[in-house]
Amino acid sequence: MFIRSELADDIDGIAAVVAEAFRRAGSGQTPPEVGLVAALRAGGDWIPGQSLVAIEEGVVVGHCLCTRASVEEDPVLALGPLAVMPDRQGKGIGSALMDEAMGIAADTGEPLIGLLGDPGYYRRFGFVPADDVGIEAPDPGWGHHFQVLTLPAYRGEAGRFTYPEPFAQVS
Repeated sequence: MFIRSELADDIDGIAAVVAEAFRRAGSGQTPPEVGLVAALRAGGDWIPGQSLVAIEEGVVVGHCLCTRASVEEDPVLALGPLAVMPDRQGKGIGSALMDEAMGIAADTGEPLIGLLGDPGYYRRFGFVPADDVGIEAPDPGWGHHFQVLTLPAYRGEAGRFTYPEPFAQVS
């Protein structure tokens, strides 16, 4: 397995991975996260080099995306979605994608990454509840599931976190 930035030829593979990873049991519908990735790719918050794929035997088996978000007026990153093919989950692919995404963010001078997810999973990467560093979730009901990772360029940014607009369309 290796990780690299998304190429144009990966778009269909990414959609397939996201669809399989987020498919709801018994639902024949395409998960909204597939449309989210497409909308983010088409929008102004897309960051070249921050859409990563995990490749095995020439096939996309995982995807991790960071896009431009903000804390008040300060630019930060929003991570999501993170997706791995169900038959490849638990094999370190998600962790490898996270490590690469965090490394790129740190190397490019980003102050922090915010995400909505399972604290039990993301804590291992250093994410903490956003409230712990003075960052307010877009929805207060998210509680400790809204988390941030501060990076070396963090300067104490605090206030309300705002995702790119396409996130508002995911239910």
